[in-house]
Amino acid sequence: MSGGGFLRPGAVAALRRWREVAGALALTAGGLWVAGLGGWFFLAAGGLLATAGAGGALLALRRLRFARDVDQPGIVEIDEGQVRYFGPAGGGFAALPDLVALDLLTDARGRKWWRLAEAGGSALDVPAAAMGADRLFEAFATLPGLSSARLVAALESPATAPVPVWRRAVPDPRRALT
Repeated sequence: MSGGGFLRPGAVAALRRWREVAGALALTAGGLWVAGLGGWFFLAAGGLLATAGAGGALLALRRLRFARDVDQPGIVEIDEGQVRYFGPAGGGFAALPDLVALDLLTDARGRKWWRLAEAGGSALDVPAAAMGADRLFEAFATLPGLSSARLVAALESPATAPVPVWRRAVPDPRRALT
């Protein structure tokens, strides 16, 4: 064999892609093993580890389903609560605390785009399959009341019309009067 590694590049890429899920499942298995050692302490400690591992595995699977192969132009960066998109025909930035709405759009070719709408009326459209767009999962998780399950469901939706994913709750002005 010539200078290649033990595993094929495709296998290495698949292992890298699934490593977070595998780690969480290993934590779950370790927790179940500890719980089986006997006694209340080990049962409680193992149960906590297994629960944490199962929750981590669920979140890791959602993150895995959220990530797309990079096949759209541009680069997405997230820094200190700000999403920046640099594309060949434009781009911009949006501050996560200033967002009032998050929608998922589908263009005529079937490509998905996140629309981040700010309070002032400006909006930033970010391709869901641009380089770095997988980091949006954690960024969007900071939006109050948005679940990771809702993000993944919107991204996997076959809808061609805009899908409303999240809206900032507007306080009721009548409550301030009471």
